[in-house]
Amino acid sequence: MNSGHTVGMRNTRVVHYEDTPRDVVTTGNEYPPHFVLPRHAHKRGQLLYAATGVVTVITDAGSWVVPPRRALWIPPSVAHEVRMSGTVSTHSAYVRREAADAIGLPIHCRVIEVSPLLHALLHEAVDLPAEYALDGRDGRVMALLLDELAAMPALPLNTPLPRDARLARLCRRLLDAPALDVDVDAMAQQAGMSRRNFTRLFRRQTGMSFASWRQQACLLAALTRFGRGESVTRVAVELGYGSPSAFTAAFRRVLGDAPSRYLTRHGRDTGN
Repeated sequence: MNSGHTVGMRNTRVVHYEDTPRDVVTTGNEYPPHFVLPRHAHKRGQLLYAATGVVTVITDAGSWVVPPRRALWIPPSVAHEVRMSGTVSTHSAYVRREAADAIGLPIHCRVIEVSPLLHALLHEAVDLPAEYALDGRDGRVMALLLDELAAMPALPLNTPLPRDARLARLCRRLLDAPALDVDVDAMAQQAGMSRRNFTRLFRRQTGMSFASWRQQACLLAALTRFGRGESVTRVAVELGYGSPSAFTAAFRRVLGDAPSRYLTRHGRDTGN
């Protein structure tokens, strides 16, 4: 392909480009509210960037929430489902396994910050042809994209799922309707376990106490609801917090900022 005359890769299915002889290829896509991409996997690793909107990705290992101007690294061959909150615009970079290994990208899913430079590189890359010239400007853009991707810090925006089938089933159900008042004793009973065995196994398989996991599930659900335009007050009450201020305090403690600041610094207003 000639980069001077080839249409870029916006709104393109990457399946047609998995075997392109380039370390990284990019696509850009637009999705309507509530759109779901059914479970699938890629031979390449995928950097899924939410340029606008909020994206939730679910794998066998857990659930990851990607707010606007953040991204999720999905390693090669990891089966995943993608759910859109609000109108979503994505840029994706698909990285060959060998290239991902060479720059030290993780072998597990990870939400990352996106620097202004990485944002600009992704925006530029989606308009490049699949077989861009390696020895020209396009090739340098893609090489710098990989370097910048490898330098991005991770964000605590996932809720892990336990491996035990009983616990995983209960946790998936709770992820669909998280609430602070879900009781650990009720969860243990539904799993057919004593409270002690439940809490011990849960911590061993998720790395978190059930109370911390439940709060993380609520906070990440809040992000998806903000993506649909819901207010902080409504979300706080419906998740079971005593007041919007209690919710805001928990949100700041776990995610490092108040809900309104967390999203508005990337162009999103949560309301009041």
